Amino acid sequence: MARYGAIIDGKRGAYGVVIPDLPGCTAMGRTIDEALRNAAGAAVAWAEVAKANGVKIPRPRAIEDLRGDAEVIEELAQGGTFALVPLVLDTGRPAKANLSIDAGLLEAIDEAAEAKGLTRSAFIASAAREKIVEDA
Repeated sequence: MARYGAIIDGKRGAYGVVIPDLPGCTAMGRTIDEALRNAAGAAVAWAEVAKANGVKIPRPRAIEDLRGDAEVIEELAQGGTFALVPLVLDTGRPAKANLSIDAGLLEAIDEAAEAKGLTRSAFIASAAREKIVEDA
C-alpha cells in the first residue's frame, strides 16, 4: 500500500482533494472526511485505468518533496493543506490468512456479513479497507 500526499481545499460543505502525483486525480466531498474517502476511491480508479492502459503508477513523493513543487506551493498559498491518501489495489489473487479473533466478535462478524449478503472474508476485507482509508 502506498500513501500519496494530497492537498485539501475548500470550505464547509464543498471540499476538494487533488493528488499531485496522480495527474488529474481529484475528488470532492461535503466534509473533509467524505472528500478524503472519495479521494481514496478516485486514486484506485486512477490506478486501475493507468494499469489497463499500460501506464506505470508513479511512486508517491515525500511531503518534503511535494513542498518544492510549484503547483503545490500555489495550492498551499491559497489555503490548501496536506493530507495522506492511501492507495490499496487488489491483486486479483486471494491470500489465505489464519487469524485469531474473539469468538463473540467472530459471531457478530458472521451475522453482519450474512445480513449484507457477504462472506466472512469479504466482510473482513471490506471492514479493513474502510479502516485503512479512515485512518489515513
